[in-house]
Amino acid sequence: MSMANTTVLKQLRAAVGDAHVLVDGDLSAYVNDWRKRAEGKALAVVRPATTAQVAAVVKVCAANHIAIVAQGGNTGLVVGSVPDTSGTQVVLSLTRMNQVRAIDEANLTLTVEAGCILQTVQQTAADAGFYFPLSLAAQGSCTIGGNLATNAGGTQVLRFGNARDLCLGLEAVTATGDIWHGLGGLRKDNTGYDLKNLLIGSEGTLAIITAATLKLYPQPASRCVAWVAQPSLAAGVQLLALARSRLGDGLTGFEVMGQFALELVAKHFASPAVPLLGSAPYYTLVELSSNSDFHVASEQLQLMLEDALEHGMANDVVVAQTITQAQQLWQIREHIPLAQSAEGLNIKHDISIPISRIAEFVDHTLDVLVDAIPGMRLVNFGHLGDGNLHYNVQAPLGADGQAFLQQHESTVNTLVFDAVQQFGGSISAEHGIGTLKAHTLPNYKDATALAMMRAIKNSLDPQGILNPGSVLERSTPV
Repeated sequence: MSMANTTVLKQLRAAVGDAHVLVDGDLSAYVNDWRKRAEGKALAVVRPATTAQVAAVVKVCAANHIAIVAQGGNTGLVVGSVPDTSGTQVVLSLTRMNQVRAIDEANLTLTVEAGCILQTVQQTAADAGFYFPLSLAAQGSCTIGGNLATNAGGTQVLRFGNARDLCLGLEAVTATGDIWHGLGGLRKDNTGYDLKNLLIGSEGTLAIITAATLKLYPQPASRCVAWVAQPSLAAGVQLLALARSRLGDGLTGFEVMGQFALELVAKHFASPAVPLLGSAPYYTLVELSSNSDFHVASEQLQLMLEDALEHGMANDVVVAQTITQAQQLWQIREHIPLAQSAEGLNIKHDISIPISRIAEFVDHTLDVLVDAIPGMRLVNFGHLGDGNLHYNVQAPLGADGQAFLQQHESTVNTLVFDAVQQFGGSISAEHGIGTLKAHTLPNYKDATALAMMRAIKNSLDPQGILNPGSVLERSTPV
């Protein structure tokens, strides 16, 4: 190890304590991507416990021109939270910063540190009699800082919005090690540029989020869930319009799942059993959250579904009669990514399309993909209520997944992203850009928008030390 690196490690240990600067042993949980798409190497993994310690670490790195990769639960899907292979970058793990700082019941806000696990945030809100609606499959391990840094979406966006819409204030450390104290829980603050929303979704490239003030909501009195077999994706779009008109703001979930996606769940998970499997090409999971009694809300949902059956929008329907049954239906939906992973490596896409054009997009793109790669299998599922599809391509049955990726990933991405652009969509709906899509972004992002983004990056991080190569391709050396 060079004398310069030895000096840096000594300074980092002085900032956070010897035990929290990791350089030896098994660091795979910090340096390897969750999807196993990348294996990095770090100069050190540094684990601060306070915002002051984060600021001290950043100052050390800035003074020595060392890149920093901020990391929460490391559950991202676009290789945006692990170091490169150079061994020169510091991984800044925020998992020790996991305190709940305050609950303001009158203001309906909860202030937590960035390393708080999402499920802990949900439970803390519930224990206080409130509801925090952000919900993801990785909620048992992802952190609120990572959720905000990527502007995470999930299953409740239809009613409550993305992570951005659930945040009222931030605390963050800048690229120079200064602390921005912006945790006020105001719903109206028109005093200049919206720095909070600039940092949310910036994927750790502009500043390091250390704490957040989040919106809380009253707990719904009842939640009713239905599983609907549908004759087509177009019928799903029609059902969504019907549900919106009949259920209003009570419609909190509307998930679509292709038959093959559910076949994978049935193949790799013995329980819970997938209802109505084989009876339709598409299925939707509909959730109504209401302040009414369960029986009143359930009747409202069932009346809407009866109309759907009568007008050909549905082939069959299952309505959960208990909380356990509702949880099992959601569990099936959440098992799709796990089942797909168990089936083998695949080409993932997190795209958004105007809801009115989703069915046409899927028909068009499926034809294009089948022509290009006979035997490919489409795992199509996602948040139809907000136009977000996880439009993934699995290798033909029996094919080697790694070889399939090497041979076809570039072609598949181009075919899908070109179609996304043709239909007025976005190549990333909720997963972000990371390093995985940074080289692709210029092909599908407005040139003026990219120029503005680079100007912001250069202004807030002139050395380029914060997560270099994520979102924007690396243009200046650290």
